[in-house]
Amino acid sequence: MKKAEMTHRERILAAIKHQPTDRLPLDYWGVAEFTDKLKKHFGASDMTGVAKALDLDCIMGVTVPMIQPGRKSDWGVEYIKVPLPDGSGFYDEPAFHPIGGYDTIDEIEEHYEWPTTDMFDYSKIKEQCDTHRRNGYAIDGGYISLTYFYEIIRGTEQMFLDFAGDPELAEYVLFKINEFASDHTRKILEAGDGLIDITQVTDDFGSQTGLLMSATMIERYFGAYYQKNIALAKEFNAHVFHHDDGAITELVPWIAGKGCEVLNPLQWHLPGWDLKTLKADFGDKLCFHGGIDNQLVLPFQGAAEVEAEVRTCIDTLYSDKTGYILAPCHCIQAITPIENVLTMYEYAKTYGAVR
Repeated sequence: MKKAEMTHRERILAAIKHQPTDRLPLDYWGVAEFTDKLKKHFGASDMTGVAKALDLDCIMGVTVPMIQPGRKSDWGVEYIKVPLPDGSGFYDEPAFHPIGGYDTIDEIEEHYEWPTTDMFDYSKIKEQCDTHRRNGYAIDGGYISLTYFYEIIRGTEQMFLDFAGDPELAEYVLFKINEFASDHTRKILEAGDGLIDITQVTDDFGSQTGLLMSATMIERYFGAYYQKNIALAKEFNAHVFHHDDGAITELVPWIAGKGCEVLNPLQWHLPGWDLKTLKADFGDKLCFHGGIDNQLVLPFQGAAEVEAEVRTCIDTLYSDKTGYILAPCHCIQAITPIENVLTMYEYAKTYGAVR
């Protein structure tokens, strides 16, 4: 008797649990402008329609609307749209950092309103989860990224100055950030009523050439928060997805040791990466997500190079038929030819099936 085909959710969860999958799992990340191109190409009204058209195993997220009158965004950051040079789209950048100009804890306390869970409406999360589950998709909910939140409210340069020169202020800001972010994630997981499969405990510790700060500093400022936030995920039986851009291989043992289960995005063209070593050393601890280069290969090269990229990732990361979810190694950019993305997915299905 022919074995039943896995659902999209079953395929994703099997990969995370290091169980064999019936075929290579496929996920999607893309900026809004490129997603709109795919919707138009397939005549789809939403991402679910695109996922069905491409037969992708997309991890679907839940949204939580903010209900605080007059507040610009969850962290009170106002954004401006910066146009891309070729006119293909925009990037949202902070117009200013709301606590970037303050030098003391007292100043921040006096002038800044930290976000709270009262500012959000969690009532529609269960309904979203029910819809995604009916459609057969794994569900992601909750996002804790202490560096990202720190950078948007205080500024990247100031964050590093705080870490190096004002640890008391840095520890205060991180405590306040995590206080809200962890409470917010708890509310999301509670509202999901057991249907949320994956939550993100994540950061951006890497640059194009190496870590943005020392591993010692990362452990000092973030280690205890990772333990608490991963424990929160486990309380709700949610798998921990960790996104970390750049040349971060030095930190992979730390990431795995803290209990993260999925490592994304795998920018393996950058210094320090070796996919065979990564799979050999951490393939039993981490499920790998991403890998298909979106800085050079997808936007600027052709079908042959895209296929070669796919082959390399499958040959190394899917060698045991589990523990890998193929996807672009970050959001597909607006300038990317749609043909390259279609090639990526179609060739992944074909090559992944015969590997």
